[in-house]
Order: sequence, then C-alpha cells, then structure tokens
Amino acid sequence: MAASPSTARALNDRLALRLLQDEGPLTATQLKTLTGLSRPTVADLVERLSGSGLVHVVGEAGAERRGPNARLYGIVADRAHLAALDVRTTSVSVVVSDLLGTTLAEASLPVGDGAAPGPAVDRAVALLERTAAEAGAARLHSVTVGAPGLIDPATRELRDTAQLPAWHRRLVAALQQRLPATVLVENEVNLAAVAELREGAAREGRDTFVLLWLGQGVGAAVVLDGRLRRGASGGAGEIGFLPVPGTSRLPSAHGCDGGFDELACVAAVDALARAHGLDPDTALESGHQPFVDALAERLAIGAASVAAVLDPGCVVLAGETGHRGGPELAARVEARLADLSPLRTEVRATTLGDAAILRGALLTARDAAQDALFP
Repeated sequence: MAASPSTARALNDRLALRLLQDEGPLTATQLKTLTGLSRPTVADLVERLSGSGLVHVVGEAGAERRGPNARLYGIVADRAHLAALDVRTTSVSVVVSDLLGTTLAEASLPVGDGAAPGPAVDRAVALLERTAAEAGAARLHSVTVGAPGLIDPATRELRDTAQLPAWHRRLVAALQQRLPATVLVENEVNLAAVAELREGAAREGRDTFVLLWLGQGVGAAVVLDGRLRRGASGGAGEIGFLPVPGTSRLPSAHGCDGGFDELACVAAVDALARAHGLDPDTALESGHQPFVDALAERLAIGAASVAAVLDPGCVVLAGETGHRGGPELAARVEARLADLSPLRTEVRATTLGDAAILRGALLTARDAAQDALFP
C-alpha cells in the first residue's frame, strides 16, 4: 500500500535530517543525490524543515559560493540541549551537549563511600544544573543516566540491589521529578557498547559483538545485528557471575566472588601484576610478556564461554584493563581464544576508553531528542 502524502513527507523529512546529522551540512543538490528525491521535493522539505526551526543555512559551498544552489543547510544545534551522567559507586560525571552531540561543558564530582543518599543526590543534581548553566542550556531536553546494576526491561527503572549505593536509584527519581526533561537510565556497560558500535571499535564492519567491561567490576554487553540485547530480566551480560575454572569457589546469587569477576576485575589484575613482581599501575604498559600472557589466559576463558553461547564473531575489551592493555592485550586474548574455541572470534581493544559510557549516554539522549523533535 502506497504511503499517504503526509506519511511520505514525514519519511522524507526524517531521512534528510538523518543525513544532515550524519554527513554534516549539505546543499539541496547533495540532499537530492543522497536521498534520490526530486528537486521540487527536496526544495519543499528544506522549506518545511527551515520553517519548523530544525534546519537553517550555515554557509555556502561551491566555486562561486553564491546563489540558492550553493546554500549549505545544517541542523539547528541549539534547538535542544542534552545531558549524560556516568554514575559510579564513588563518583558522578556529567557532560552537556547540543543536538548535534557537540560537548559544551563537562564536570565530575567524587562521592565518598557511605555517603548519605539525600546529600549525595543533592550534590549530583546540583552538579548537573551547574554544568548545564555553564553550557548555556536554559532547559535540558533529554538526559541519560548510565549506572551499574540491572535495568528492569518492563519499567526501564534501575532495580534495587544491596550491592549498589542507595543514592543511585534515588538520583534517577530526583532527576525525573526536578527536571522538565526526558530522563532515561541504562546500564553503563550497555551504553559503552552503544558508543563502540556507533563511534568506536565496532563501527567498522561489526554489528554483532560482545563488549567485555574489565574494571572495578566485570560485565558484558551483547549487541546482535546492531541491536542491544538486555535479556528477560535486564541481566544479559552479567558475566562476573560466570562459573569458570581457576577460581576459589562457585559464585552465588548473592555475589560474584568465585565467578569470572574473581579472575578479571581490576583488583585481580593488580594482584596478578604483583605476583609477577610488577607495579600494578604500570604493568600493562611494561610489555612484560609472562604477565600479559597470564592475563590473556584469564580473559580468554570468559571470552570462550561467550563465543560458545553467542558466536558473536567479535569481542571488544573495554573498561580500565581493556583500555590500558590496548591492541597488544587484545591480540594475545585472540590468539589464546583460538586455542579454546573452534569459532573464529576477533578480539578488539576499545578505541573510546573510559569515555565510552558518557558518549553512549549522549548518543542515547540525542536519539530520544531527535525522535521527539524530528517529524
């Protein structure tokens, strides 16, 4: 069934806006070429989008740089302001951007262990408000919070857990109550995977992969056919609980001690470095082959389990250890993984590092804003 004229206009407008988002400012002629639409149709949609305040002329292109055909059209970046929060157990970081995702201001704040929930929430909200003011954002349109823990797939809320600070859950509720903005929450490792998919290690040729987050805690994010998969209860990727050989005991429902976390968390990596006579702060950069090989052996055990179940074809090593280990560690893990699994699995190092969580949160906030603003 053919689309109605209004539906066709909406589809054409959205296509043009996505191209302007991805390719930058374009002339009407370039839009015609990229969309395959007729010149009159492109002229109509440019006029329509300009009238709605979503698109404006940002300059001219071409040899003569004059006339209607030389006008460069771009998205009105300050039509909406976005914010991203990376909420850790002892800190919170904030970035505020425009609709194009350009960073306008950023800040971070330590939150001490055992901080009372009320004051911790107030300080985090105040940090966001100050950062937004510094960015010149009188009003935020969309905010995404990245936090450790499970996100309920039905309610999209952060689930209660005794292992996380109480102020995490209260922060999301406080932001939803105090801000005239759309406030979203997502698991922080999932956000890192979104960023690596769209702008990082998986951008080239990989729309199916598993991201292993190797930090203070260990987690994973599953991306299949370009889509983030969260699982029935939001727990897909809780790889820290994976029972593996080489640990002191089996994990339990109450803690991942004894699971893969015991082999791969930062504390375990630091202990491994000390066992090799190395300073944990510089061990991964030292080029000490026995240490790197021993670490790669551990990581390959978890990666082999992932490969056996999902066959993702690619594993991205992220978090503090993945970032510091870089391509060398990734190559060692890939070589050891080839011995453990018949399934060919490429291993890549993160290209975004610790910034992946905030970047993924900004991309998620931008998508929400564009869905609301773009026709």
